[in-house]
Order: sequence, then structure tokens, then C-alpha cells
Amino acid sequence: MRTRSMLRTPPETLPGRMLNKVPEITLYFWVIKVLATTVGETAADFLNTRLGLGLTGTSCVMAALLIVALVFQFRSGKYVPGLYWLVVVLISVVGTLITDTLVTKFGVPLQTTTIVFAAALAATFAAWYASEKTLSIHSIFSTRREGFYWMTILFTFALGTAAGDLVAERLKLGYPLSALLFAGCIAAVAVAHLGFRLNAVLAFWIAYILTRPLGASLGDLLSQPRGNGGLGVGTMWTSALFLVTILALVTYLTITGKDAHHATPPGVDEPAAPGVTRTETPLVDPPTPRL
Repeated sequence: MRTRSMLRTPPETLPGRMLNKVPEITLYFWVIKVLATTVGETAADFLNTRLGLGLTGTSCVMAALLIVALVFQFRSGKYVPGLYWLVVVLISVVGTLITDTLVTKFGVPLQTTTIVFAAALAATFAAWYASEKTLSIHSIFSTRREGFYWMTILFTFALGTAAGDLVAERLKLGYPLSALLFAGCIAAVAVAHLGFRLNAVLAFWIAYILTRPLGASLGDLLSQPRGNGGLGVGTMWTSALFLVTILALVTYLTITGKDAHHATPPGVDEPAAPGVTRTETPLVDPPTPRL
């Protein structure tokens, strides 16, 4: 029989348990995610061309940095805003570089890379669900689940890059219209979720994938020369602007804890309020009391 003191034991003190490793899904989450995807596009271009590292050199450097960041992320026992979003930014760059390397260096068609990464993402989802019986990002309480989570994130960035470039090249909409197209698709997913009860987990992952081409379109719109349909800000200044904005937002979240997750890991008893049934987390968490 559990005692009152056991019921109140902080989750992080229980053997083999850790706090949820991802943030609450708030407006801050989506804003930083779009900014990170934009940096993934512009920073990859800047490192590849302006610094002269080349595609291979840039890929090696960024992959090494990502591995180091992931080591610290996996060793952390809870969600740390700065560390989490550093990994997201780095994985955004690496995911972009993977697709660019396949297409540019090895001549793999965008149609093929889109299909391959879609299949890889589907296989990851299948393996994750078969192992854990959930795809909710608010159940990242173990190293295995976190491994599935970051593998999924990598494939969403690679797929988003391939599919976004495929759409842009085939439809030739230009950067402003491309951004509006993907923003409209994300809005449609939100409406389907909030108004027509589309499954929250499915809605989240669809929106997550779509933010990659949205961010890329915004990045290209700002960084590309005016002759190419952009605003001519340049990859360096665009990357710097978005990185500073991300830093400011992450600093704010670190201080305020507004996106800290309040879910209780398995093995910790914390009863729900009378008559309340726990459900999957929506695309943007409503300001409801902690259950």
C-alpha cells in the first residue's frame, strides 16, 4: 500500500524514471519550431557557400555538433529549454543537409527522397507504437522513447525538406505563395483538430512536418536575392535574426517555466480531478489546471 509520502515523491527521484523531456505544446513551441526550421534552411546554405565548408564539410561539422548535443540531452533527466531547442536547431540543419546531399551530390530525385523519407518516418512511427503503444510526445519518460522521438524529428525535417523543395520546383509558386500554402495547410490541420476532433497525436505530427517547408519558404523569402524572388536580406543576417529571436524566447521560457511539462511519469500516483478523464494533449495546450 502506498503511503502519502510515496504519493508525493517527485518523479525525478524515482529509480529508472525521469521527467518528460519535451515542452508543453503552446504557441511558444510552434513559434520557436518555425524559427528553428528557418535557421535549418538558411544556416545550412550559409555554412555551405559563404564559409566555403562545402556540403560534405558542413554535414560532418553539424552532425558532430548534433551528436554532442544529443549526448547531453539524453543524459539530462528532465526538460531543459536551452538544451532541447539547441538539439532541435541542430537536427533541423542536419535534416536539411541529408536531403541536400542526396539530391545535389548523389543526384537522387526529389520524388525519390520524398518517398524514402516518408517510408522511413512511417517505419519509425510503426516501431515506436509497437514498442510503446503510444506516439504522444507527452509520454517521453524513458531513454527508448526519447530515442524514437529524436529519430522521428530527424526524418520529419528530412521529409519536410524534400517534399517542400518538390512542391516549390513543381508548382513554381514563389516564396510568398509557398509560405502561404503551407501556413494554410497547418491552419487546416488546426481546424480539423479543434473543430472536427482530428486525433491530437496525428494532428500534431502532420503540423510538425508542415512547419519544415513553411520555415524554409520564410527563410528563402528573406535570404534570397530580389532577382530570385526574395527580399535580399542574406543567409547570414537571416540566420542571425532568427537565432537571436530563438535565444530570447528560450531565455524567457527558462526563466518563467511557461512551457514546463506537468504530466506525471508512469509509476507516480497523482489522481485526476473528480469526473476528469485524461486525454492526449491538443496542438496548443489550453490553460487548464494541473490534473
